[in-house]
Amino acid sequence: MRTWKRGTLARTEVYFYRDEDGSLPLVRWLDALPSRAQLKCTERISRLAELGNELRRPEADYLRDGIYELRASCQGVHYRLLYFFAGRAVVVLSHGITKEHEVPKKEIDRAIKRKEQVAADFERYTCKPE
Repeated sequence: MRTWKRGTLARTEVYFYRDEDGSLPLVRWLDALPSRAQLKCTERISRLAELGNELRRPEADYLRDGIYELRASCQGVHYRLLYFFAGRAVVVLSHGITKEHEVPKKEIDRAIKRKEQVAADFERYTCKPE
């Protein structure tokens, strides 16, 4: 995966969701993408770090139940990174998907479950990217 650096003006702390086994679903997904798509997605993550809850369409959108999506497209393929806030200036990136028409209900439900896990034990279910 390409490494990314937040700008010095970043106002939002970005974390990745961490599974029970210690794996990072978003990182695993990003690693499987073509390099240009990885770059587009990591640019969106940087923008989220800079703007937090001020980030709007076309870069981000609210889905439901506290779940948002980062929106990136590359060569006609639509990528979505699902995330949620865990405090005013803390965001947790749950996982990523390749979108066909709309974000499937099961993917939003997965992010909601992860949000509940993070709320119950933030340290156990999150990882701060380097």
